[in-house]
Amino acid sequence: MAGGVHIDRLLEACIKMGGSDVHLVVGRPPILRLHGRLRALETKVLTPDDTVALMKSVTPEKNQQELQEVGTTDFGFAFGDAGRFRTAILRQKGVISLVLRLIPSKLLSFDEIGLPKICAALCRRPRGLFLVTGPTGSGKTTTLASMINFINENLDRHIITIEEPIEYYHTHKKSIINQREVGTDVPSFAEALRRSLRQDPDVILVGEMRDLETMEAAIRAAETGHLVFATLHTTGCQGTINRIVDAFPVSQQEQIRVQISTNMIAVLSQTLCPLKIGKGRVAAYEFMVVTPAIANLIRENKTYRIESSIQTGKKLGMQLLDDHLWDLYQTNKISLEELLDKARQPALMLEKAEALSKGSTEQLLKEMDEIGPILKTS
Repeated sequence: MAGGVHIDRLLEACIKMGGSDVHLVVGRPPILRLHGRLRALETKVLTPDDTVALMKSVTPEKNQQELQEVGTTDFGFAFGDAGRFRTAILRQKGVISLVLRLIPSKLLSFDEIGLPKICAALCRRPRGLFLVTGPTGSGKTTTLASMINFINENLDRHIITIEEPIEYYHTHKKSIINQREVGTDVPSFAEALRRSLRQDPDVILVGEMRDLETMEAAIRAAETGHLVFATLHTTGCQGTINRIVDAFPVSQQEQIRVQISTNMIAVLSQTLCPLKIGKGRVAAYEFMVVTPAIANLIRENKTYRIESSIQTGKKLGMQLLDDHLWDLYQTNKISLEELLDKARQPALMLEKAEALSKGSTEQLLKEMDEIGPILKTS
């Protein structure tokens, strides 16, 4: 089976080279995402027959059926001890494309990821809602897996995860852990959440709060005395609160604000940046702990004042994304281009960079030439 051998070689190349994703599309050679950037492998250009053979070599029968019926399918599979691949297969222009994301098997510590120290204390809380947010591919899954692993190693809890698909596999350590896959073990996130409350959980991880029903169920689970971790595709702590409230009908929004203000314990919003020198990426965080002052702002619909509360909460490890990005730029970890690309207020960041490099104007002008288009679009 040539396709099978071929896919093994590609997945091995991804792991050896430190890639995060493999893209297989007709008309191009296989492409890896390395440190955030796409790089083509020097092999043959893929034909429609190649991508069909590659698809068949990894895709379970059930998913091949789904691909036939709806034109797309997602699943995960283990690749030896090296890790798992979260796989998305789609039909486009009548041919098959594959995207395989590597979920490494090694779970990272809080220090290795660079998480705020207070996260360990928050993971020990008996109840509440902890949200990890950010765009796709920003490392939310890895952050959550590290938190679940910390609880699993240090506390005796019953942990239930609800994922689509299951990404990091956890084994029972000090805690017991049940991982449920949406579509295989349970029909939907909302249904799994509702059922989980009868399964004596202490900690519940919701892979994604993608609809109103799931949001309601997650807030209710936190309210009834469980520690709930969940993700949202939002940027920033203020934006996350607004996104949840806005998902509800206007008549319920006031009540939801009260529920969030009493049940939410923290929001961690993150993005991944390629390192300026060397290989790899570094996470930039915005972090908010819900203090009584922030709870009041949420309840009174004054989320626009959250950012200034985060700035005054530094001793709790709170920080704004732009402040963290600025630290990474100042310590030469990320480029000016990356700083302006990911910052909320790129114009302000550019002013600060100009002030910082008064002595090296030539270098800044050179960097500004490279990043001119970014400022125009932001």
